[in-house]
Amino acid sequence: MQTQARFVRLLPQADLPRYTHIPGAGTPHPYRDPRGHSYNRRPIPAKSLREELWAENRSYLLGLDLFNLGFYWEAHDEWDRLLRVTNHESLTGMFLKGLVKMAAAGVKVREESIHGVRRHAASAGEVFADVAAESDKDRFCGLDFTLLQFAADRAAQLSYPNDLETGRPLRVFPFMLVPEPIPLA
Repeated sequence: MQTQARFVRLLPQADLPRYTHIPGAGTPHPYRDPRGHSYNRRPIPAKSLREELWAENRSYLLGLDLFNLGFYWEAHDEWDRLLRVTNHESLTGMFLKGLVKMAAAGVKVREESIHGVRRHAASAGEVFADVAAESDKDRFCGLDFTLLQFAADRAAQLSYPNDLETGRPLRVFPFMLVPEPIPLA
């Protein structure tokens, strides 16, 4: 995990959407609206995430890139699809639930719902704490649990600007989810 503004994309070959979807803010729904950035495109099928093979999972890495670039709705969508093919009750499934909640907190910032930000971020922190306790590891899928919990707690406590440009991807959190070590492509 990094706090500085610079990071290396984990999947530089993956195309990025031309805008980030913000529900209720006038951006076309990515899949349902003919103007949507993913209209008539089938997502690449996700393969179940396995903790020991996280660096080889395209959906996981793409979700991290999307999150770190401020495409929170799209990161949520990518991780949610990955969660659907991963055992929900496993530690990896629980970990993904935490990431989905962190992405949802980013969406709530863009929707200007501070209550939603706090609820999702706090819930993500609780999930990460539970997975850390059960796994007895310092790091999971390349991410440090202590930093994840700190990031979730921080996200729940921050105040955010209300005048964010609609549809333009923008990082709203003062942290990024960057696995260590960063896998070489």
